[in-house]
Amino acid sequence: MESESIAMDQADCATEWPVVPIERSKKGSLVEQIVAAISAMVGRRELRVGTRMPSVRQFAKCNGISTFTVVESYDRLVTLGLLMSRRGSGYFVARQDLPATLLPMAMHTMPTAIDALTPDLYSGVSEALAAGVGWLPPEWYGDDTVLDAVRHAMRIPSNRLRGYGHSLGFPTLRHHMAATLSDELFAVDAEQILLTHGASHAFDLILRTLTRPGDTVFVEDPGYSNLHSLIRHHGCIAVGIPRGENGIDVELLAREAALTQPKLMFVNTVLQNPLGTSLSAAQAHRLLALAEQFDFWLVEDDIYRELAQRGEASLAAMDGLRRVIRVGSFSKTLSPVLRVGSICASSSLLPELLRVKMLTGLTTSEINERAVYHAISARPYKRMVDKLVAQLDAGRERTTDSLRSVGMEPLARPRGGMFVSAGWDAPARPDWNGKTIADAALKAGILLSPCDFFMLRQPESVWFRFNVAYSNHPQLLDFLRLIRSA
Repeated sequence: MESESIAMDQADCATEWPVVPIERSKKGSLVEQIVAAISAMVGRRELRVGTRMPSVRQFAKCNGISTFTVVESYDRLVTLGLLMSRRGSGYFVARQDLPATLLPMAMHTMPTAIDALTPDLYSGVSEALAAGVGWLPPEWYGDDTVLDAVRHAMRIPSNRLRGYGHSLGFPTLRHHMAATLSDELFAVDAEQILLTHGASHAFDLILRTLTRPGDTVFVEDPGYSNLHSLIRHHGCIAVGIPRGENGIDVELLAREAALTQPKLMFVNTVLQNPLGTSLSAAQAHRLLALAEQFDFWLVEDDIYRELAQRGEASLAAMDGLRRVIRVGSFSKTLSPVLRVGSICASSSLLPELLRVKMLTGLTTSEINERAVYHAISARPYKRMVDKLVAQLDAGRERTTDSLRSVGMEPLARPRGGMFVSAGWDAPARPDWNGKTIADAALKAGILLSPCDFFMLRQPESVWFRFNVAYSNHPQLLDFLRLIRSA
């Protein structure tokens, strides 16, 4: 009887206000579904600027939900800048400058296949073939290099076990990094380096420090999937700027910057994840000029530089940390288990980043930072990295050839690094797309990273990011042949 009553209420309201399609059995909260539906209506111009929204009580009655759910949904839409509240008058549509294809990730429900994949893609404990993961086999990092460094770090002086450690991070590692960066890229002082729990922690601190809910943040599309979710978590609006074989679409970037006034942009300058391409010096200069023109920060995700050729463009080097914040990490050349990342920033910005770091988690692990220092300062480290780069070069060649044997072509020609992104030149369909194929692969004991994982836009074709260390395996190639023939 209750469901019949709800249906009657919805029928009565439909003529005045479109009923929001809510699936109570669907993964994700009712609030998220309401926010997604209304945001899409605003983006499609079905709700114009100034349109008065139904009252909280009316919306709740029309959709058969509680008033508490409506209040939370409206509040979140106000935070996103899509609605505004007028005392005594209700809620109104506040903006309409976001095309539907550029709506924040919060307005899309993460597919079931990707939900199922996420833990295995990061945990490293799955028995499945790791064709789509972001790490390399332990033996590729060198014989016992990391283990020796960890053993050395565990011999920490007893007096260092009393406190939390230096707020900026282990001083010896920061001084070593400052010397290395000053020799190879740009002049930087150890006091301009803040150590973090990996690159994702660095991104989180930057978002906490420089943005507020409703701010616009530019990301590359396709780009780093975890970053998209992090931006959404902070209530910011992620706008995807297309990146392909020839770099970033700077003309679209300029138009979107004029329209949305972004607070910052995240850029993978060298060996971009997932394409493996690097920006040219000309594009890097153009990007810096646009950041200056429209007054936004550039966050340079530089975690793959040690795997790249020398001389690749560096935004931090060109800018001198005036408008650029550089994020680094050691997870790609040592091990993801050593959660040590870094932020290089101007002397005026770093104190605020440090304040936020201490507020949200105090200091980082000195033992991990000591282990990294012992590893990168040891004589074999440079030789190990050179060997790693040679292995990756050979792996990319093998992977590209193997993928072409099953009819897949690379989206771009990688300039180095761990990944080849490739797919079929055929449109995605409801029954044949990245999500459905990744789900089937998981059941077959293969971890794939589908295109949906990296894009804000709806993918037009089917492609995957392949890790070159794991992707020349008969099990994977047999599966891909089967999918192609099916």
